[in-house]
Amino acid sequence: MTAGSFLLPILVWCLVSYVPFIWHPKVMVDVPGDVDYFQTGMLVDRAEFAQQRDAMRAQKRILPQGRPANPIYLPAPHEVATAFYTAFTTVPEQKDAPWLHQSLWHSIQIIFWGFLVSSLIGIPLGILAGANRIVRGLSEPFIEFFRYLPAPAFGALAVAVLGIYDGPKIAIIVIGTLFQQVLIVANTTRKLDATLLEAARTLGTGGMRMFTRVVLPGIAPDLYRDQRILLGWAWTYLIVAELIGTSSGITFFITQQARYQHFDNVYAAIIIIGIVGFGSDLLLGRLGNRLFPWDQSNKDR
Repeated sequence: MTAGSFLLPILVWCLVSYVPFIWHPKVMVDVPGDVDYFQTGMLVDRAEFAQQRDAMRAQKRILPQGRPANPIYLPAPHEVATAFYTAFTTVPEQKDAPWLHQSLWHSIQIIFWGFLVSSLIGIPLGILAGANRIVRGLSEPFIEFFRYLPAPAFGALAVAVLGIYDGPKIAIIVIGTLFQQVLIVANTTRKLDATLLEAARTLGTGGMRMFTRVVLPGIAPDLYRDQRILLGWAWTYLIVAELIGTSSGITFFITQQARYQHFDNVYAAIIIIGIVGFGSDLLLGRLGNRLFPWDQSNKDR
């Protein structure tokens, strides 16, 4: 089933790319004929190609020849696969431009530091808000308000305060995930089975011992899953964050390749973001099964 969930969209992509009668709105010119502005390899609309061919036929001149093709912004799977390989093995065309792996590593560092700062603040505050009515009353109304504010709107302010390099990018990741994180962790804490707390009190557990021996082990599996979901949210803010200040990371690679219409490289970069994100989530899921063996009801499969 897992393999099928990936194979089905790839199959659709292959059909669109390789079967001419499904979706090939352009014509690739193989022989320009006597059309002045046609060039070999040029993509033109079908209607325009037909118009020029009819005009050449009426004038009894050499007809252009072409074949159905996809737009330039939808490369075929084999072109993206080739770009995926060459991006790691071929020197970038632009002088001083970073390699794909260098751009990706820079983006991973932005995600790591942004999510780390968010978690160091959000997890303790969320647990306190979920366990203490006073903390919840003082924090959650403002957080509910603030979480609706778009994180990119703070981009100019972040640059003014933190400079044009990685500081504002990390700040956008923090702003985009922190307030959601507090609310989700607080809700997870509130869902802890009350009978566990009552049983612990009956056995004489209280104070910090209650927190470390009952509350934390009780919410740890769900808290861990919350962090996995929130890490995915952090990735969604990456592209916007890296456009703030100086462009950097995988976003710089994507924008540069799109500027020169190397859309096969653009798709390759987007796919590698998905591979890194999905692969890390799988690893975290397997790690969670080992970290929380008592959580038998929600084993990752």
